[in-house]
Amino acid sequence: MSSLAGQHSVAYVTVPDDAVAKKIARGLVENKLAACVNIIPQLTSIYEWKGSIQEDPELLLMIKTRTEAIDALTKYVKENHPYTVCEVISLPIQNGNIDYLNWINEVVPSRDTQKDQNAK
Repeated sequence: MSSLAGQHSVAYVTVPDDAVAKKIARGLVENKLAACVNIIPQLTSIYEWKGSIQEDPELLLMIKTRTEAIDALTKYVKENHPYTVCEVISLPIQNGNIDYLNWINEVVPSRDTQKDQNAK
């Protein structure tokens, strides 16, 4: 396990269509909340909502970021998502290509760095 274990996370967000997927994905990357967002098409979600079983086509966003950015990422998604209750779940990355994990660090600034820059 690398010394970076847990410092990065993969977040998952389901969306109703391609337009929403691209809007949220682009916004996350432009706002430095994610290094990369994969848009995975053609999912079928089956779930219970308000007492009945629903079945809907969706897309999945697979988002790579710093673990410390998850709260800000979640806030951004909630503010830009059409669902009343949108899925935002994350899992820590325990191991991986160290070069890729370092790239995430380069693209997504640490929250401390952003606070320092905002204070100036």
